[in-house]
Amino acid sequence: MPVDDAQLIRRGLRAEYVTLSWNVVGIVILAFAALTSRSLALGGFGLDSLIEIGASTVVVWELTGRHALGQVRAQRVIAVLFALIAVYLIAQAVWALDVHHRPSTSWLGAAWTGVTVVAMFWLAAVKGATGRALEHPVLITESRVTQVDGLLAAAVFVGVGANALFHWWWADAVAGLVIAGYALNEVRHAWSHAAA
Repeated sequence: MPVDDAQLIRRGLRAEYVTLSWNVVGIVILAFAALTSRSLALGGFGLDSLIEIGASTVVVWELTGRHALGQVRAQRVIAVLFALIAVYLIAQAVWALDVHHRPSTSWLGAAWTGVTVVAMFWLAAVKGATGRALEHPVLITESRVTQVDGLLAAAVFVGVGANALFHWWWADAVAGLVIAGYALNEVRHAWSHAAA
């Protein structure tokens, strides 16, 4: 049975509301984990959760027709959010490598980021499929924000885990640089898609 646009919009909104709820809870957990372990990666991931909240809010506005920014402006807002992720990660990673910052172990942070990897990749897949079915470029672009969130969660999980198990203090900074490169590529993609 074919799915109509109204059902697709409801599916997209549900995915955005789950993303918003997940990230609000995540900010609290990550703030506690970052403060107790002095982990830059966990703190950076908390800031990324704020950016994901902003991107999800833009899509909710677009899908409900309230405070609509327009497709081009919404795409550009999301591109700027990607750029903010990249700039923060680069600055954080360079500083951490320069000062040999050594966070303590955070099992809470490792557990939360591990579960977040699964949740964000699933949500990104739902948003991407829904956006393509609706031919809604803002939802498609925001699905990439969620995918970056999942990749960042994976990088933080590996970095926090490598620090805990092997005392590789530099692992989360290097992973952050990899994700920053991916985010910068997404800035280019989102901006060029908005201009098309």
